[in-house]
Amino acid sequence: MSAIPATLPAAHRGPPPAPAQPGDDLAQVDTPALLLDLDVMEANLRGVHARIQAAGLRIRAHGKAHKCPPLALRQIDAGAQGICCQKVGEAEVFASWGVQDILVTNQVVGPAKAERAARLAGQVRLAVCLDDAAQVAVLAQAARRHGTQLGVLVELDVGQGRCGVADPAAVVALAQAIEAQAPALAFRGLQAYRGSAQHLREPQARRQAVEQACAQVRTIVQALAARGLSCELVTGGGTGSYLYELESGLYNEVQPGSYVLMDTDYGANQPDPQAPALGHALSAWCTVISAQGERAVLDGGLKAFAVDAGLPRVLAPGWKVSSLSDEHTVIVKDGGARPLAVGERVRLLPSHCDPTVNLHDWLVAVRGERVEHVWPVAARGALF
Repeated sequence: MSAIPATLPAAHRGPPPAPAQPGDDLAQVDTPALLLDLDVMEANLRGVHARIQAAGLRIRAHGKAHKCPPLALRQIDAGAQGICCQKVGEAEVFASWGVQDILVTNQVVGPAKAERAARLAGQVRLAVCLDDAAQVAVLAQAARRHGTQLGVLVELDVGQGRCGVADPAAVVALAQAIEAQAPALAFRGLQAYRGSAQHLREPQARRQAVEQACAQVRTIVQALAARGLSCELVTGGGTGSYLYELESGLYNEVQPGSYVLMDTDYGANQPDPQAPALGHALSAWCTVISAQGERAVLDGGLKAFAVDAGLPRVLAPGWKVSSLSDEHTVIVKDGGARPLAVGERVRLLPSHCDPTVNLHDWLVAVRGERVEHVWPVAARGALF
């Protein structure tokens, strides 16, 4: 039996090498790689933030979309209150890069995660969500052990059919249980995210879904007030619906995430004329590794693209994606396409940005044809 080396060879320590270096030309970027068009990203950032700020609401950008601390810091520099994430592990990574205000928009269940959250609350302003009384005591015990305070939001089910409670009496009971654990826990308000509204194609359908959620949230806010419970924060919304949470007079914070990247699923939404137009900032850069007449094969497959929302879209005119396997994307002629040669590079648009980014270690941030930054996807794989 071969001996297992005591230390890894130098070539295998730490993250894999980056596909590019700042200052490289686009043609020098190794593939497959994720490209972030800085001009488009910055236009998306300015447009969405200006619209939210004009309405007087806070922006809490969702870091789960990009898992990239340098991009999160740019969102904060552009006016975001802080970030959201979905896992304590993500929060730990963002905090290590200097993000100071973080909301984990998910249930933090079990002593191990509660311990980590309570410890992190000694370094940053941290809040978490819950929808069950069993979580209250575990979180409070951990916060007391570390001498910290955790902010807690009660998550509502406002039509998503996932986590959250819907009954006003149950929300009141949870808020009271949280308040009873002061100062270890602080009831901060409500997490009310209608995720199913994000990809409804027609603006009116998205608006109606949010209006339904708002009617439910108003009833719950009134029930809390009747028991003397102040609801400091009503937060939620996303890239597809934030405009309607802005108009509600109820939400005071919104959580767009994909707006800085975009993907073909969001791009399929019919835009609301009142919302800023969003461009595709994220693309994949791939190399043709085989060319056989009407067919060409690219060097990025299922390990480079998430396909839960459909196949990626190739931007080579007259070509379309036919299929993906582990390491290959097959594209075929779809009209009057010019032939592609081995070694040529093509761009593709992912169908779902969040899980696609989670497959990569780096975002290659480009301006025009030049690499400006190479940013680590540092929270990649932070699943717990």
